This record gives sequence, C-alpha cells and structure tokens, in this order.
Amino acid sequence: MPDDLPTDTRPTRPAAAPAAPAAPAAGPGVTGRRALLLGAGVVLLALNLRPALVAVSPLAGTIRDDSGMSAAATSLLTALPLLCFGLLAPVAPRLGRRLGMERSLLGTMALICAGTALRLLDSVAALFAGTVVIGAGIAVANVLLPGLIKRDFPARAGLMTGLYSMSLFGGAALAAGVTVPVQQAAGLSWQATLACWGALAVVAAVVWLPQLRSRTRVAATVAQQAAHPVRGLWRDPLAWQVTGYMGLQSLSYYAAAAWLPTMLEDAGASAGDAGWMLSFSSLLGIAGSFLSPVIVGRRIRAGALAALGALLCAAGFAGMLTAPVGGAYVWMTLLGLGQGAAISLALLFIVQRAPDARHTAQLSSMAQCFGYVLAATGPAVLGAVHDASGSWTVPLALLLVLLLPQIAMGLGAARPRHVAER
Repeated sequence: MPDDLPTDTRPTRPAAAPAAPAAPAAGPGVTGRRALLLGAGVVLLALNLRPALVAVSPLAGTIRDDSGMSAAATSLLTALPLLCFGLLAPVAPRLGRRLGMERSLLGTMALICAGTALRLLDSVAALFAGTVVIGAGIAVANVLLPGLIKRDFPARAGLMTGLYSMSLFGGAALAAGVTVPVQQAAGLSWQATLACWGALAVVAAVVWLPQLRSRTRVAATVAQQAAHPVRGLWRDPLAWQVTGYMGLQSLSYYAAAAWLPTMLEDAGASAGDAGWMLSFSSLLGIAGSFLSPVIVGRRIRAGALAALGALLCAAGFAGMLTAPVGGAYVWMTLLGLGQGAAISLALLFIVQRAPDARHTAQLSSMAQCFGYVLAATGPAVLGAVHDASGSWTVPLALLLVLLLPQIAMGLGAARPRHVAER
C-alpha cells in the first residue's frame, strides 16, 4: 500500500464503527526553493538532537572529578534525557496542535539553548536542570519532526527520513569526536565546553525562522480534524509493533553506547582508543541510517532490511565476545551499519504506517513514549548484569537475545498497512 493514498481510495471505517472526523488528505508537499529551505531546516534541527547529550560522555571523568559526583550520579546525565524523551513524548502532539509545528519546533531549539546556558553555572543542580530542559526540547522535536516530514515531503519521505536519521548520527559523532579537542584547544572549563553546543541550536533557529511565516493557514475544518485524537491507536497491533521495534532498537543502541568503551578498556584497549571506537561506530551509523530508508521498497523489502540490520548487530556483538580488541574495527563497522539501519527504519515505520500528519504525530508520540522509557533501562540493566556476573559475556549475550524480538517486531511493523484502519 502506498504511503499516501488519494483521499477517495483510502479505506473507510464500517458504518457501525464510532464516528470520528476523517483524516485530512495529504497534500502534494512543498516544492522548489521552499522545499530546499525547509529540508535544510529539518537537517539542522535534527543535528541538534544529540550533541548536547553525547558531549557529556567524553567529559564524564572530568565532571566527576571536579564536581565530586559518584559514577551512578554521573550516569543520570545520560538516563534523564532518555526518560524525558519517553515521558514527555505524549505532550508533543498537543503542543504541535496548539502552537503549530513550526512554532513548536522553534521552541525546541530555544529550550536546548536555555539548557546549555544553565550548564554554564558552576552548580551540580544547574547541570541537572539544564540536562532536563535540553531533554524536554529534544523530546518534543523527536515526535514532531516525523509528522512534519509526512506532511511536507509525502513523496520524498524515504529520502527525508534518511537525511533526518543521518543527521542524528552525525550530531552524535560530531559531539563524541570534537568535544574534548575543542576543550583542550580553547582551554575551556567543562561547563563552557558543554555550553558551546548551544551555538548549533542558535544556527538552526535562525535558519528555521522563515518557516513561521511561510506556512499557509489551513482551513478551520482541517484544524478541527487535526485536533481530534486518533481512535483505536493504542489497541492497534501494528502500532504496538512499530512501538516495540522503536523501543528494542533504542535499548540496544543506548546500552551498547554506554558500555562499549568500557568493554574495550577491560579487554586491554586504551581509553583513547576505546572512545574512538564509539565515535567510529557512529560515523558508520551515518551511512547505515541514510541508505536504509532510501533503498527500502526499491531493492530490498523493509522486513528483510530490519532482519539484516539486526544480523549485522548480532555479528558485531558476537565479535565483541570473541576478539573485542583485535577485531574492534570490524565489530564497530557492523554495529554502526546495523544500528544506523535500525534507527532509520524505526523512524520510517512511523512515517509510512500513518496515513497523514495527525496519525504520524500521535504514532510517533506512542512509539517514542514507550520506546525511550524502555531504552532508559538498558544501560542500567546491562551494568547490573555485569556486576552480578563479573564479566561482559552475559551482558553481550543478553543483547544478542534481545535482537530476536527486535526482528519479530520489525517484520510486523514492515507490513504495508496503515495504523488504526478499521
């Protein structure tokens, strides 16, 4: 089934079903110069959704030493944003309906700027407050951007989702790779170094500003329809399969990102080499995240690609079990490609399994609410299993086992249907 059916061919609800406003038909999308400007804005917005968080990781030791925080307290700087992603996801569609997508997305950049500014203060409380504010901004953008892609790029959803997810990985790789060199070259404190990433949000906000006046006003009936909740979404098996795939691939990614450098260090790698391996994996993730939504439906089916991505991750985890340091480049290549493909597919499923922007925003909210709450447990569970077992063998085996339900959810989410079709 095509992603955007003409209005007169979309499946209709049976007469006995409870009445609900029909979904507004998807338009042809933006074109020409406006499409280029809007696309650039989407890429810049997406580029801001990871650096302010990932930049904490390479500075974690410095932050701990300077602030006196424990390792457990420092790990909350990673866990709190993920909880924000999940717990605040249901708020995003309501905010988008009330203020409009364009104004809401501009507001997310303002929140990221405010959060990074709070981190300038020499206070642990300000550090955590800034982290929560940043997490709130990212949570809203996470949910609204797929809906905007569905609304304004219906014929180029695969390409735009690829650019979007590629920007997510690109931002993460940029933060992992340049945060410490920038600090050392400029002689900055860790507070000022973290705050530097607010400049990227300022650039994105400036590029996004023209969107506030370029969006055509929609008809009152369309606005009323868009404000109506999607009925049956939370009882839809397909919606739960999309949600399950989002959650499981996120858990695998964040659990691995949190502990892979430590695994490599425990196997004999230096701290610098271990950190570089994580950055290298993110760089390969850029390729995987861009290519997977572009080739879906052209050269390979979505279900087959979901299975292939999981198998690449399985090979990477298995390699970490057998020769973690000797084959590190190979394992990080496999993991980067597999994880990049998985996150792109998760975002593409949200766009493709929804018939319009309203469904997309609410499916995105559902998938990210449960998905990121599940993902937030990954690093802690993996660390607890390591402490209990005394090695990384059981945690890696656990990550391997979790790839099986990920494949199952991916195959279900890949079915060419729309959610809430009754």
